[in-house]
Amino acid sequence: MISEEEKIKLKERGFLEKAIDPSIDFFEEIKKIKKKKNAILLAHYYQDEDIQDIADYIGDSLGLAREAEKTNANIIVFAGVHFMAETAKILNPSRKVLIPDLKAGCSLSDSCPPKLFKKFKEDHPDHIVISYINCSAEIKALSDVICTSSNAKSIVESFPIDQPIIFAPDKNLGAYINKISKRNMLLWNGACMVHEIFSLEKITKLKIRHPKAKLIAHPECEEAILRIADMIGSTTQLLEYTQKDKTTEFIVATESGILHQMIKLSPEKTFIPAPPENNCACNDCPHMKLNTLEKIYTCLLYEQPEIILEESLRLAAKKPIDKMLEISKAAGI
Repeated sequence: MISEEEKIKLKERGFLEKAIDPSIDFFEEIKKIKKKKNAILLAHYYQDEDIQDIADYIGDSLGLAREAEKTNANIIVFAGVHFMAETAKILNPSRKVLIPDLKAGCSLSDSCPPKLFKKFKEDHPDHIVISYINCSAEIKALSDVICTSSNAKSIVESFPIDQPIIFAPDKNLGAYINKISKRNMLLWNGACMVHEIFSLEKITKLKIRHPKAKLIAHPECEEAILRIADMIGSTTQLLEYTQKDKTTEFIVATESGILHQMIKLSPEKTFIPAPPENNCACNDCPHMKLNTLEKIYTCLLYEQPEIILEESLRLAAKKPIDKMLEISKAAGI
């Protein structure tokens, strides 16, 4: 939720009061403002198609973190969710970091409250903490190293096999890494609402109707889905796989936003979104979809809402991210 203090700041700048001209060409206006203000628009693969098409860079969590770290832009607009914009601010304290909608949160991040996790960590003092990047700055600050779905295995395996490890906040990703790296990490009981909603029964029926299709899945999915997947990988790894593999049909078990890039890069192939349990668009992240072209335009125009972090928290959260980038670089990821 937007705090009262934030609302006052926004009102002072006219952000909440001025109506937007419906005839505005948001694509053109966003490009003009970006150039004028030396701003960059970073977008996650799960954003709407229009946002992906206008972004300066599209990627998964690891790619976005790297892009945020190296940018020379004065303003970073992050079309994603809150923890992603926080990560950009952690890596770029001198840049102004904006997010189009402050309410664009993350169910996975919310499943790991800092106070409860701090107590959990204190109860296991011999464990180091590896946290998935899909977490708040407070959780990052309590961690020894951060990982993403694309580098999680390498990060975990950089530690001795007898090193006790807490993995947070995603239990499904943690269980998958335990399985493929033969570890026994202690898992925090968190999960992503989108990746837990896929229906094994419906996917099985879909595979029967499309016998030549390969099921590709993100490791945030539940074990039952991963067990029948032909390929498991991060968002970027899934995208690259669909380009290189000779298969012409894919059932995609991750947030449906990625299908836009898959279709653009392999228009001759067929991509089928994995069906959820319910008859709804539950494989769309409602938080990611809060961002719109209009919000990006007003965000750039008024330079609000802005991500602000206390310096002590930023420094504490930056240390495990730096460790991740260091290990990833050494592993050639």
